[in-house]
Amino acid sequence: MEQLFANLSLGFGVALTMNNLLYCLIGCLLGTLIGVLPGIGPVATIAMLLPATFALPPESSLIMLAGIYYGAQYGGSTTAILINIPGESSSVVTALDGYQMARQGRAGPALATAALGSFFAGSVATFLLAAAAPPLAQLAFKFGPAEYFSLMTLGLIAAVVLAHGSVIKAIAMILLGLLLGLVGTDVNSGMARFSFGVPELSDGIGFVAVAMGVFGLAEIMKNLEQHEGEREVFLNKVTHLWPSKQDFKDATPAVLRGTALGSLLGILPGGGAVLASFAAYTLEKKIAKDASKFGKGDIRGVASPESANNAAAQTSFIPLLTLGIPPNPVMALMVGAMIIQGIQPGPQVMAERPELFWGMIASMWVGNLMLVVLNLPLIGIWIKLLTVPYRLLYPAILVFCAIGVYSLSNSPFDVVITAGFGFLGYLFVKLECEPAPLLLGFILGPMMEENLRRAMLLSRGDASTFVTRPLSAFLLAVAAILLIVIALPAIRKKREEAFVED
Repeated sequence: MEQLFANLSLGFGVALTMNNLLYCLIGCLLGTLIGVLPGIGPVATIAMLLPATFALPPESSLIMLAGIYYGAQYGGSTTAILINIPGESSSVVTALDGYQMARQGRAGPALATAALGSFFAGSVATFLLAAAAPPLAQLAFKFGPAEYFSLMTLGLIAAVVLAHGSVIKAIAMILLGLLLGLVGTDVNSGMARFSFGVPELSDGIGFVAVAMGVFGLAEIMKNLEQHEGEREVFLNKVTHLWPSKQDFKDATPAVLRGTALGSLLGILPGGGAVLASFAAYTLEKKIAKDASKFGKGDIRGVASPESANNAAAQTSFIPLLTLGIPPNPVMALMVGAMIIQGIQPGPQVMAERPELFWGMIASMWVGNLMLVVLNLPLIGIWIKLLTVPYRLLYPAILVFCAIGVYSLSNSPFDVVITAGFGFLGYLFVKLECEPAPLLLGFILGPMMEENLRRAMLLSRGDASTFVTRPLSAFLLAVAAILLIVIALPAIRKKREEAFVED
């Protein structure tokens, strides 16, 4: 415990410098803003801002990007409650009861409950991250190439299990991501792979181009299809922010349950904030004495999912920081940001860059406090922002995207590649293919290949090394169990039903 407090004091020393406080504030404000604006999620925003992190110190850039992620969870609830349009996919469930509360004149208590529940969940989950990280990092040092390969295999299979919609489409997206990750020069042989004689592809496809195209540009195209008239804005003045005693009595147990469930589900590969909010809402309905109140303005339907999605947003940093494995697309972008800064994600970060590791964790408490202080007074501004016509908003975003991609290596080819992936992402939207597994496959593919080769070299070509090493065998066994879960029709049917809103 003494060591934990010593580590946190080091972290707060880094997080509370004026420079890092400023970038934490920028991240939280940007996160809330993109959470409020429907159609621009944290994945698209972080993808757009990756080029900007070149010019920043590593601590500042990661603190800002983390602030955008958990800030978006706060902002998403504002539009979900006020205009029934979830600004963030993890706030879809919040809209069911939050908007009904707003229509009943109780928008204030709904927004306050969302903000306070988010703050509590975020603080608890950050403490869990600080406490769990050192022992997990010690365990990670026991991982060899075989264990890392098995862990990444498990991560990709879990991403299929937890992806929305069709299993076949999720598998196809992962395989496409793995194939795209192979483009470029083979490190061992020096031969160009899948470059089709294009010199610019000899270094591989840029991560920023894929992420910005598939998420950023595709989101813009999808949202431009939506008619302006469909965006009704709730412009009534929000009054009586503080919840009543009865509200607190109803919401407190729901916040505690949402925090616990979200903290657990955030660690799972492919899960994250979206799965946590759906699961928390389902749990509240299951244990409620009168489930018929849900969907009609029950405060528990706001408190539980909002706590769960914020807890999951914080604990999803655990596998990233301790094992170097991204559990969801946002964490995959964080890996990209770390690699851009010359930092190899994994357990060695804690030992080699303690100021970066603990500074980032401490900044999450600072950021959560900033968000709860900022969010409620700024509600009026966020409502006004929603009246900006999309036809003015999106061309501006598109220009910044193009400038950002071009600035990476001053190459027009990167802009063309991004545009190509934008159209591909739009096609995925039309075909109802979730792009998140593609990004995980793209990030993990080269790492899997490298660890597979290392493991085979160390075992002199003996493939049994993956099942004779206990930890590797255990991870592959868990992956096999998950494959069985996908294969069993009864379980698959229940899995698909879990994402259907009542």
